[in-house]
Amino acid sequence: MIELPFPPSSLSGHAKGNSHWGKSAVTKEWRERARVATNRAEPCVPLSGDIRVAVHFYPPDRRGDRINFPNRMKPIFDGIADALGVNDARFLPSYHFHQPEKPGAVIVEVS
Repeated sequence: MIELPFPPSSLSGHAKGNSHWGKSAVTKEWRERARVATNRAEPCVPLSGDIRVAVHFYPPDRRGDRINFPNRMKPIFDGIADALGVNDARFLPSYHFHQPEKPGAVIVEVS
């Protein structure tokens, strides 16, 4: 199980007010966070075929938009793929939305 803080809205594809360079720094940070968290979790994955990835969103409050939460996951998926040494095209994600919990989290189960 890979646990990370709830990803910021600045990772959303439609995030306003971010220059390309400003957003690239946030993207790089979250990719690295996910890589480190995945290495710590040590998930096992099959050598070939789909890798099921269940993503559980626990937002910190009710201000978010569930439709956009999965958009925030791209750098996280990239970091997980980096740690596993796989192409993220193999990921078969499912998304699960939970009631808000402070301080918020995203939990990824890889199987």
